[in-house]
Amino acid sequence: MDIAQIVQTASQTLTQVGLKLIGAIVFWIVGRWLINVAASLLSRSLKHQKVDKTILSYLVATVKVTLNIILVVAILGFFGIETTSFAALLAAAGVAIGAAWSGLLANFAAGAFLMILRPFKVGDFITAGGVTGTVQEIGLFATTINTLDNVHTVVGNNKIFSDNIQNFSANTYRRVDLVAQLNHNTDHNAAIAMLKERLSRIPNVLSNPAPDVEILEFNLAGPVLAVRPYCNNADYWQVYFDTNRLIRDSFGEAGFSAPEQLYAIRNN
Repeated sequence: MDIAQIVQTASQTLTQVGLKLIGAIVFWIVGRWLINVAASLLSRSLKHQKVDKTILSYLVATVKVTLNIILVVAILGFFGIETTSFAALLAAAGVAIGAAWSGLLANFAAGAFLMILRPFKVGDFITAGGVTGTVQEIGLFATTINTLDNVHTVVGNNKIFSDNIQNFSANTYRRVDLVAQLNHNTDHNAAIAMLKERLSRIPNVLSNPAPDVEILEFNLAGPVLAVRPYCNNADYWQVYFDTNRLIRDSFGEAGFSAPEQLYAIRNN
């Protein structure tokens, strides 16, 4: 056995391994530095968008872990270690995570479109995603709405964006839709004239457009009047309740007979 040849071969092998090791260390240091820079930029960007701290730290940690795994795989490949199986495992895990996050990503994309298209803004009174109330916050993944009974409700942006959106605050005024039941023997013209005259006295009812009072339909009890005053958005519920009270008080003062069908229902 040639000792000199063995020493030369060992020296060449150690030199190659040493150079690869030094290269791997440099690769690791530079890669880690780049990962920290990327995480810092992401964190700063999300902070500017006022993302919740819990979500922010979760997203940054996820990105750092993913990039570190990619860095380790790259270094193993640099050493000539077979990484095909490892890469396949990571790919399978990525598919599973992507499927689990599909709903979250859909909400994120819908939130971006809500910000761009602006079908509503904070403070608007809307119906969206099956929820009616005042918008408190439009987040990256969900929108917060305070309902009429003061329930703090969080709705996924994708559910809002994929459904019909009614923005009651978009127009300067809205119509209050109510009905008034008359007896068959009641003079409907007198009832209509009386309601039109008295509706204008309700505070915050608009004169232009003027309130509408017309026969809407007929039923077994008698004619049904459509009573429709107009008001500004902020005055809707005040006008709604005041109009109901006006109908009851006006019909009582006028001595209109109660609908016969109603009496029959009560007697039964």
